[in-house]
Parts: sequence; C-alpha cells; structure tokens
Amino acid sequence: MAQHLDPIVVVGAGVFGLSIALELRQRGHTNITVIDRMLPPVADGSSNDANRIIRPDYVDPFYARIATEAVREWNAGDLYRPHYHQAGFALVSETEPGRDEFLERGKRAIERQGNRYVEFATTDELRRLRPELRDMTFPFSGYISKNAGWADAAGAVRAVAARCSELGIAFVTGPRGTMTSLKTDAGHSRVVGVNVAAGPPLLAAKVILATGAWTNHYVDLGHAITSSAQPVGFIQLTPEEALKLADMPVVDNMTSGIFVFPPTPGTNLLKIARHGHGFENRIPAVAAASSSASSSGGGGDRRVSAPRHDANNAAASWIPEDAEAAFRGALKQLVPLAAEKPWSRLRLCWYTETRDGNFIADHHPDYQGLFILTGGSGHGFKFLPVLGRYTADCFEGVAAPEVQAKWKLSRDFTARDPVVCNDGSRRGPLRRELTLEERAKL
Repeated sequence: MAQHLDPIVVVGAGVFGLSIALELRQRGHTNITVIDRMLPPVADGSSNDANRIIRPDYVDPFYARIATEAVREWNAGDLYRPHYHQAGFALVSETEPGRDEFLERGKRAIERQGNRYVEFATTDELRRLRPELRDMTFPFSGYISKNAGWADAAGAVRAVAARCSELGIAFVTGPRGTMTSLKTDAGHSRVVGVNVAAGPPLLAAKVILATGAWTNHYVDLGHAITSSAQPVGFIQLTPEEALKLADMPVVDNMTSGIFVFPPTPGTNLLKIARHGHGFENRIPAVAAASSSASSSGGGGDRRVSAPRHDANNAAASWIPEDAEAAFRGALKQLVPLAAEKPWSRLRLCWYTETRDGNFIADHHPDYQGLFILTGGSGHGFKFLPVLGRYTADCFEGVAAPEVQAKWKLSRDFTARDPVVCNDGSRRGPLRRELTLEERAKL
C-alpha cells in the first residue's frame, strides 16, 4: 500500500469526520489530524446520543443499497456489532391503511431488497404482533421491518475514535482544536490550514470540513445547506417499567414525525424525538472563508441558522414548549406509562439540511485544498460503517459517477431561496425561527 505523507486536517469529530479519517488512514494516508472543540463523542454534535435508528428501507435505490451494506456491517465484526441492537422498526401512520404514500413506498423498498416486513391494518393487529405495545391508545396502521433496529450512537463514535487513535491519527481538542476560520493563501484561492482559538494555525495540504451544523459559520454554503434544531427528550423509567418495554421495536409515527426507542439497557432511559422541519436559530456567522492568510477573519453581517459556536449546545436541557407538548401527546399514544413522568433530560439535535436530503462530499470549486463533507440531513448516522469508504472515494477522485452526482456541491452559489429538505420524510409543524425568549434559553 502506497503511503501518502501530505498533512490532512479533518475539522469535526462526528460520524462524517471520523469515518473518512479512518478510511483514509487505512488507505495509506499517514499524516491525519482530527480537531474538534471536545473529545468525541462531542457532547452537542448530532452524532452523539443514546441511540440512532438503523434501517435499510430507503425508497431511493442508491441509499437502499448502501444502507443494506451498512446494516450488514452493524451486524458484523468487533467495531460496530457491540453497539447495534436489532430490535426491529415499526413505521406507523394515523391514516387509513394504504393512504400514507411514504409508508407504502417504504414497503415496496423492503420488497425490492428481498427483506421481510409484517403489515398491520389496526392497532389491535399491532398489539397481537408485539404484545409489549399493548398499551398503545391510538389507531395506527403500518408495518414492522425486522432487519432494522438502533445503535448506541455515543458508544459507536467512541469506538471509531479509539480505532483512529490506535492507527496513529492525531486528535486535537479544546481551544487548540477549536477552529475559528479557514486559513487561505495570499490570493485567497487555496486553503492552507485552519486558524484556531489558541496557538498558531494548523497547516495542511488538504482540509476536510466535516463541521455539521456549524459549517455555514466557516464557509458560505447558504445556497446548499442550512441547520435546523430537532427536539429530543429522555424519561427515566423504573426497572419494572423498562422490562415491560424491553422487547419493543423502534416506533416511528410518520404522521407526526415523532418516534420512540426501546429503553436503553443499563440506564432504562426512554428516548423520544422528532424527525421534522425543526427550528432555526439565526445568528451572526463567526468567520468567512475569504479571510486573509494572516487573519482569522470575521463573518461580517452574514447570518446563518446554526447552534452557538462558543458553548455546549446540549447543556441547556430545554426544548420549545410546543415541541414538549407534542411529545407529551405522542407518549400518551405510543407509551402511555411514560406520558406523565418527568423529563430526565431534553436537548435540541442539530441537523445539517440539504434541499433533497443528499449528503455533500465534494471539493469546493473556489478554494483549492478544501473538501466539504456535510449535509447528513437527519439520516447520515446509520451509514457509519460504510460512509468513509464512499466519501474517501470522493476525496481521492475515484468515486463512481452515481456517488459523485449524488453528493456533489451545488455550483449555484447565487441561489438564496430558503433551503428546505424535501426528501419526503419530514412531518409535523413547518420550520420556524426560535423567538428571542427561546434563544435566551439555549
């Protein structure tokens, strides 16, 4: 295997950054540094949580294929298997059977993959199929996919980071690992490293920007991506309550976008979340990609929807009141025994949205040496075991034409209509901006 000695700085220690760092190291790149504000799993990153849905039933054939590959890897080997729980996945709808088009397309996708699902037309049928859901109180139809489940997100990220470290990938965290801006050459056409909050710049032949919801702070990609906050809540169950629900599948209500996980083994925490249009937090950008080689630059008057740059965004334990009310209503429908129990923890999970739900893994057309890797759009985590292979192909210029086309950064930099993810999977209220009062609670 040929060795590649040019220094690479990966900004962002989430699923995108860690997976490409690991893959590039395995391909012979020997000088890789991953930087982030915190050690992975980064507390307020979208890759850090108790669990993430793992399922292959995509309507899009490309994602269906690589999701199937990913599920196979989640089930194999010492790196991913300890963090995967094949509990099954129940996709339900409050509509009459056959009326929810997204759900119907999901069934057809499973059939094309040769996988199995069990259909139900009423909640009574679902209760007979899964007795642990016998307390559900709302009329649902849908299906249960068996080749699916959930992964311990924090545990998996921690394991991948450890593997990276074992292979010689360097990690820099704290102020020295906190990027403030891209460092460019005198002509502002080549990225030569990153400016950081403490110490001299970190120089590199290539910078991989895998900064998730913070990306628009550093380079203006407002034509292609935005960030939205999705609500998440945790409820502490007693051991007896958790035992009643231990065998339940992940349940996703496609009508509301709200889903619940089985209690987490060991902690008995029940997680509820919403995959919807989310909330915006419009704040001044902290940096600009056009900053000079000798300056960290500033964002000027450019405003972006993003989490705070100078804080742990998961520390507030807060979500908007309307989201909390929606969660309480959903718990009464899905898991009544938890409906009146107090919250153990609340948080906002920050998605990086693209218009069509496709990821971005592409060299920036205007800045040599800069590779953009972002746009998880709320569904990137499940691909962790195979994501690095595909994104490293894009980085090295050897990706299949289909992958290049899917994950290409839009060149229409003049587009300024709002970026809204229209991949068909979003339900619930339309996206709205957080109020000043709400922003003060972040």
